[in-house]
This record gives sequence, structure tokens and C-alpha cells, in this order.
Amino acid sequence: MPEFDVVSLPDHDAPSVGDTAPDFTRPLVNAEFWEDAALSDLTDDGPVLLVFHTMAGAFPATYVWNELRDRGVPDEVQTVGVSISSPYEHKSFLAERGVDARLFSDPAAGVAADYDLEHDLDGMAGVTEHRPAVFLLDEERTVQYRWVAAEWPDFPDYEGIADALDDL
Repeated sequence: MPEFDVVSLPDHDAPSVGDTAPDFTRPLVNAEFWEDAALSDLTDDGPVLLVFHTMAGAFPATYVWNELRDRGVPDEVQTVGVSISSPYEHKSFLAERGVDARLFSDPAAGVAADYDLEHDLDGMAGVTEHRPAVFLLDEERTVQYRWVAAEWPDFPDYEGIADALDDL
């Protein structure tokens, strides 16, 4: 029995396969620095695996990024995350995890709202984080693959991601 509650998440209207993913601009953090970047600038360079995750350091985010790293996903496709964590927290998280990826900082959860992935934390008034989700986007930001958590905690279908990458 887990030492935490499993919570069913409400219905959502996140972008589906075939939809155009909303564009946004936020600070994009790598292991050394950050700067404002638009999602569309990244997709102009090729496909992007966009990973919405809990705040940096929370066990679900740690598990997801360890799995993606260990499976070599960031070596196969440009992989970026999005969470409420600050650029400072993201920078530390990337260094601790040894992940070769970049993370968008979205502290006000505006991107989560645009993607209908807001998750209000129980018992924490005014704190909203990102519902775990994964989108594989092509150069036009068209969603080629989508996974969205149905409960908390829930983890991506890593085999589904690998299959979607094979289909690119």
C-alpha cells in the first residue's frame, strides 16, 4: 500500500493528437543559464517532446526525468519540460538528475491553463501545479502523441513514447 493518497484527476480538455499545441514564451532553463524562449522557436528546429511535470524535486518529477534520461529519450528528440518551479530550482534539478534537457519555468501555471493541465494541490490554498502530461509535437506544433495523467501520481507510458518516436 503506498504511503500517499492516489487522487483521481478531473476531466480535461488538453490538446489531442492532430491539434496544434498552444504556443507560449517562458524562461527556458538549461544546466548553465536561462533565457526567454518560445515553444515555436524550438519546434522550428524539429520535433519536441513536451513534458509537463510536478515541481522540481517532487518524487514524480524525479522519477519521470530519471526514466526519460535512462531510456535515452533526450538523445533521440529535443526534450523540454514545463513546471511551476523557478529557473533556480530547474537549474539545480537538472544538475542533480544529470538530465540533458531544458525546462520551462511557469510559476503562475499559465501554460498549464492554456493546455488545460492545471492541478490545484489539496490543502495548499492558491497553489496550482502542472498535471503530468507528455506531448510529441512536430515542426508545426501538431500533436503527434499525447499522454495525460488520469490520477496523481501517474506516470507516462514510456513504451508509447518510444513507439511515437519510432513513427516520426
